[in-house]
Amino acid sequence: MTDQLGFDGQVTIITGAGGGLGREHAVLMASRGALVIVNDLGGAVDGTGSDQSAAAKVVEEITSAGGEAVANTNSVATREGGEAIVQSAVDAFGKVDIVINNAGILRDKAFHNMGEELVAPVLDVHLRGAFNVTGPAWKRMREQGYGRIISTSSAAGLFGNFGQANYGAAKMGLVGFTKVLAVEGAKYNIKANAIAPLARTRMTEDLLGAFGDSVGPEFVAPLVTYLAHESCEPTGRVFSVGGGRVAEVFVGETTGWGSRSLSPEDVRDNWSTITDREAYSVPAGIADETGLFINFLQSAL
Repeated sequence: MTDQLGFDGQVTIITGAGGGLGREHAVLMASRGALVIVNDLGGAVDGTGSDQSAAAKVVEEITSAGGEAVANTNSVATREGGEAIVQSAVDAFGKVDIVINNAGILRDKAFHNMGEELVAPVLDVHLRGAFNVTGPAWKRMREQGYGRIISTSSAAGLFGNFGQANYGAAKMGLVGFTKVLAVEGAKYNIKANAIAPLARTRMTEDLLGAFGDSVGPEFVAPLVTYLAHESCEPTGRVFSVGGGRVAEVFVGETTGWGSRSLSPEDVRDNWSTITDREAYSVPAGIADETGLFINFLQSAL
């Protein structure tokens, strides 16, 4: 058996950890020695209401098993809430090593019926929530020269899903968020990655039906635990995970076609070459992607 990945003394903030995926992350990492801030407002699936017992129950579960954890019930949806979550980690354990952005809500509706009251709260929790919590933690990670950040994206953002324009936009936004943090955190040994989980939770149980029994949230925590570990080298990457399967999702760019006298008709007539996926590149950042244009321009001159 390989050496077990341990987290002795490392401080982990997990948002939305009062149940589902977040609870699984918290319990597994605590069992490996992590000191965990279990954050959860305890609201309903649509984000309304609150219940402070959700986080407390997970903390009790962890401490009963010999681990260390502290409950936090602040909302990720405000800057003040994010600051308070990070401060609770500092007050309890003196630092922050890992942030797992997991909190989420659903307010699904077909786009033509989607008003601002369905858009703003979803963006506030999923996307702005990641900014609100990661921001104050980021400053401390830079100072200590170490950090791990995992954000929860979704296939709804990566590939699209009916009735989830708000949710999909927020989740794809987290991919861009992750990739920028990977670039900016490189010289500080801060790694940032994202996951797109398929799992049975309160948010998905009505959609998955019987299939949900095969994709429990416990199958997602092992990937998150690896990505949170100090030995993890990947950064700026996105991984699909569910039911015991882990795969990488990436943005590729075809070789393409071009002309220095490009016209709309050229685009039409060369469409099959432009979109040919037989050969492609996977840029690690905007510099890599810009390099593809530079190569074309140099060959065209």
